[in-house]
Amino acid sequence: VSDTEQAMSTELVPGDVIAIPANGMVMPCDAVLFQGTCVVNESMLTGESVPVTKTSLPSSGDEAARRYSMEEHKRHTLFCGTHVIQTRFYTGELVKAVVIRTGFSTEKGQLVRSILYPKPTDFRLYRDAYLFLLCLVGVAGIGFIYTIVLSIMNKVSAKTIIIESLDIITITVPPALPAAMTAGIVYAQRRLKRVGIFCISPQRINMCGQLNLVCFDKTGTLTEDGLDLWGIHRAEHGSFVAPEPGPAEERLVKSTFMACMATCHSLTKIEGELSGDPLDLKMFAATCWVLEEPTEEETALHNPLMPTVVRPPRRFLLMLSPQSCEMGIVRQFPFSSVLQRMSVVVRRLGDKHMEAFLKGAPEVVAGLCKPNSVPQSFTETLESYTRQGFRVIALAHRQLESKLSWHKVQTLSRDLIETDMEFLGLIVMQNKIKQETAGVLTELRRANIRTLMVTGDNILTAISVARDCGMIRPHENVIVADAAPPRDSCPPCITWRYVENPAQTARDDQGAQILVEDEMYHFALNGRAFAVITEHFPQLIQKLALRATVFARMAPDQKTQLVEILQGIDYIVGMCGDGANDCGALKRAHSGISLSELEASVASPFTSSTSNISCVPNLIREGRAALITSFCVFKFMALYSIIQYISVILLYWVNTPLISFFSVSSPFYLRSFNFFVNADPQQLGRLPVSLH
Repeated sequence: VSDTEQAMSTELVPGDVIAIPANGMVMPCDAVLFQGTCVVNESMLTGESVPVTKTSLPSSGDEAARRYSMEEHKRHTLFCGTHVIQTRFYTGELVKAVVIRTGFSTEKGQLVRSILYPKPTDFRLYRDAYLFLLCLVGVAGIGFIYTIVLSIMNKVSAKTIIIESLDIITITVPPALPAAMTAGIVYAQRRLKRVGIFCISPQRINMCGQLNLVCFDKTGTLTEDGLDLWGIHRAEHGSFVAPEPGPAEERLVKSTFMACMATCHSLTKIEGELSGDPLDLKMFAATCWVLEEPTEEETALHNPLMPTVVRPPRRFLLMLSPQSCEMGIVRQFPFSSVLQRMSVVVRRLGDKHMEAFLKGAPEVVAGLCKPNSVPQSFTETLESYTRQGFRVIALAHRQLESKLSWHKVQTLSRDLIETDMEFLGLIVMQNKIKQETAGVLTELRRANIRTLMVTGDNILTAISVARDCGMIRPHENVIVADAAPPRDSCPPCITWRYVENPAQTARDDQGAQILVEDEMYHFALNGRAFAVITEHFPQLIQKLALRATVFARMAPDQKTQLVEILQGIDYIVGMCGDGANDCGALKRAHSGISLSELEASVASPFTSSTSNISCVPNLIREGRAALITSFCVFKFMALYSIIQYISVILLYWVNTPLISFFSVSSPFYLRSFNFFVNADPQQLGRLPVSLH
């Protein structure tokens, strides 16, 4: 294009317009996309290797009138360091973006800054060490003045006075103390490396020895990464039909439910292979449909943007009419963790009108559907699946007006599309618990280390998984706390209910206190309740945090906020996640453990090469061993210096050499030092033994 020029990435400034090449690039800055579509790998920032589709900013409607916000418009923003895999473009036009941030102001720059200048760790051992060193400095000052006065009285030369007086300070305040205290950390770091745990912040190893609470992500951490399709539960005419094992049947090929499964996803072909979210891959694979993307030659023959096309497998083509064979995805609204849903606009081959398909969290999808299309048994059916630990996705459909053109659809906001939908049914996915999970959680419980689950999944699914893995024992009760924000003249309120008996509901708009006779109970709450309680009932959030075990439907920033709340009530918090939506919490926790080896794992002080939580006890053991070593080394160096200080003062006072005392005592301390530095962590850091 004649009006473009090449420039060095170092010359970019906010406001510049850049063209994204068709074969992709690594972004040198943060830029907002305003023309075209990109498929981006954001593993550098999120730790999630699944490609993400970025769409251009809306050019009309209420959404276009809003001021740009990084959090609100993430799905339109290309971040520095991410890899643009491929682009979608109009004929004769480029995919364009506006530079908004460069250098250390970008998301990648902030990540690098957090690594270079981490938040200082408030560790009691180090605080006490500084106070004790100040006391030694005070004692050394007294000896310094005493030595000078005594030497002047004895008419000692000035050179000798200076040397001997400064020698008092270096004897009292051991200069080798920092190096000696680091010895235990260095040995612990080597042992951690041998078991596949890598550390970029060695000072955090000592803090692992005092962990008394560990937060775990669910999907990919406590449970397996992959999902298996357990079955589907369709809805027809406002009621559920019998559950079915899967949709790959001839009689369902023409159904709207099957069309929604085949089109409502963010999959793309990269080098001929389907790539995208694992849930989308499993859902699409169950349909047995085929996805075809337009080539560059095809896009050059048409003015409008060529859609991605899906069609049934060849064995079903004979029983279908040509009009229902192919469906083109005209527009896609990517999945948003805030909205908890995604949608697409599609057109069947030969149809004049377009259709909208919606997929997302069941409670969210049901709220966007017509009330008469949602079965009356929706809540009971959903609870029956989630209590068994299944992951449930809801589908919905809507036929758009025939007057809508392709170009007009490209400018509509998703709020206008995602309304008055027809409820289609539920997709039930099975997520198995990892083999190591239950044993590790039992071991942590025996060591009096509290465990929490922080997940973005459904609250009942999370409670079921917590029971299955032993985080909540069978005889313990669970109380779900739900909160509603203020509406019209109604004040905010909190509702409590037992999971085992949903009929028992207590409501208290003032203090929201609940009487519990048995102390064997746990609280559980979702992200919406967490936000309402934090804002409107701040006096309750710390009390809930003391007894809550399950936090569901939590957004990434809410996970970070929860870690800060737990730290505010004097917990030493560890966080273990897969590095996708947990980066903020991993950085904020005293000890963050990432199970992902992608680039985003550098945000966490520790990275495990094993993709299960068995690394947590190993890290705590080594932390305790290093902590005991540091403490004993500190006592050894301090005591050694004080004895030397007293002996030197006595030398000046009574001229009685006490060097023989050191020759007897030093080997004992040196042997103790060598024992603690080289000891086996199984001897020093045995997990079930509490650390005093």
